[in-house]
Amino acid sequence: MSHPHPELGPPPPLPAHGLRVIALGGLGEIGRNMTVFEHAGRLLIVDCGVLFPEEEQPGVDLILPDFSHIRGRLDDIEGVVLTHGHEDHLGAVPYLLRERRDIPIIGSRFTLALLEAKLKEHRITPVLREVREEQTAQYGPFGLEFFAVNHSIPDALAVAIRTEAGVVLHTGDFKMDQLPLDGRLTDLGGFARLGRDGIDLLLSDSTNAEQPGFVTSESEIGPVIDDVVRTAKGRVVVASFASHVHRVQMVLDAAERHGRHVAFVGRSMVRNMGVAKDLGYLNVPKGLLVDLRDVEQLPDDRICLVSTGSQGEPLSALSRMANRSHHQIKIVPNDTVLLASSLIPGNENAVYRVINGLTRWGARVVHKGVAKVHVSGHASAGELLYLLNATRPSNLMPVHGEWRHLRAHAELGILTGVPRDRVVLAEDGVVVDLVDGKASITGAVPCGYVYVDGSEVGDVSETTLKDRRVLGEEGFISVTLAVDSMTGKIAGSPQISARGFSDSPSAFDAVLPLIEDELDKAAAEGVTDARQLAQGVRRVIGRWVSDTYRRRPMIIPVVLEV
Repeated sequence: MSHPHPELGPPPPLPAHGLRVIALGGLGEIGRNMTVFEHAGRLLIVDCGVLFPEEEQPGVDLILPDFSHIRGRLDDIEGVVLTHGHEDHLGAVPYLLRERRDIPIIGSRFTLALLEAKLKEHRITPVLREVREEQTAQYGPFGLEFFAVNHSIPDALAVAIRTEAGVVLHTGDFKMDQLPLDGRLTDLGGFARLGRDGIDLLLSDSTNAEQPGFVTSESEIGPVIDDVVRTAKGRVVVASFASHVHRVQMVLDAAERHGRHVAFVGRSMVRNMGVAKDLGYLNVPKGLLVDLRDVEQLPDDRICLVSTGSQGEPLSALSRMANRSHHQIKIVPNDTVLLASSLIPGNENAVYRVINGLTRWGARVVHKGVAKVHVSGHASAGELLYLLNATRPSNLMPVHGEWRHLRAHAELGILTGVPRDRVVLAEDGVVVDLVDGKASITGAVPCGYVYVDGSEVGDVSETTLKDRRVLGEEGFISVTLAVDSMTGKIAGSPQISARGFSDSPSAFDAVLPLIEDELDKAAAEGVTDARQLAQGVRRVIGRWVSDTYRRRPMIIPVVLEV
């Protein structure tokens, strides 16, 4: 089993008959999926998604893949294949198209429709190439074949990539729901056919590799949602992913059966469901939908709201309902809130904070912990074993998962007969070359986080985030002092101000004499440089704060020469 190492250097030149695979995101994390394939001097990209920030990344809106490795080769890109329409697979496309606008974007009808709606907000007109399952296409040296896969969004695809170096199957996100609501099954027959012909490298979804058995069918969720809507005494608020058309369809069906009107809440929910309705993926009975502005005119027991915010996102509609900042919806007793989603790792605290906020105002909150209101969109271990046995790949590279998921998937591959030395465990930036039928790690390329902060991309570094964390956790102390530029002696008393440190007006009385002693000592030694004086003052305050308060705030000394 191959392992990445920090000491990996740049990869050697790719042999003419080889295929290079570099993940720029999606390995060791849930999100930011982007894989670059290189063959015969040309590039093909599969997915280009975003990662959502965690609490230790304050102020960050999105995290992008690092495009630096391909930035000098944008003209070599034949196209970007999108496996499906989730943000962690297509959310970074607008930022890639800023660098080269005419890159062909290849995907299914619904996936491209969601992307096109997003790109309008960025004022980008893309070059779109619609494909569907059982279709083939040629892009430079890459022969593509597309397969239907079942997932928590319509029109998801897997893609086989044929080159002179061999055949690669990238599953995208998938599961094997045997009773999908839209009747669109994962194409196991197509995968088996591909396996009989020979798959040299399998890149497969690892998200649920630790979960035994098979994923519950989406159809089993319908009766639970129906029961929640039927028994609710007041309004029903359903929070779901804004792309989960099948889940929203079940809510619409239940609302119609029990005489409720439905309003969509949240910009992405309104946009995505509008696209799904226009393309025929969402069946909306006439008269069922109402505008959110008209909801106040309806009795509470005739209202069903479908909202964003199932992951506790701070600015989402549901979070604003929980903290009473939503300007149209105020949670009251008898309201029922249904969280029809799973918890993405890292979002647990935010979600439970929202649940507590909603409960505080008297709402009944139904979530996965108390009822079967969600099933995963990712294959469990039983399904992954089924796929491995059907495809019989020569090499396996687990993708889309945290390290525990990747390792669990690797062990499944070994159990099904993939040789241990042909199971490649890589991380973002690690180079994997398929040469003469064997995949192996050959080097690494620079690959870090690229932060989007407001309208700025890449202007926030880890150093800036560290400063933000210090400011948020420890506070800020500023000391301003005037010194004689000739003698270095202090002119007047130092002025100390602080934010987020202490509310006591006398908090810094004890440190003032220490600052004055430090400056007198510097003057006696002939130190007059403002920078040196500032460093001395910072050391004195830092030592005093640490000894007195056991804290490490940000300290900014300002020395004015007079």
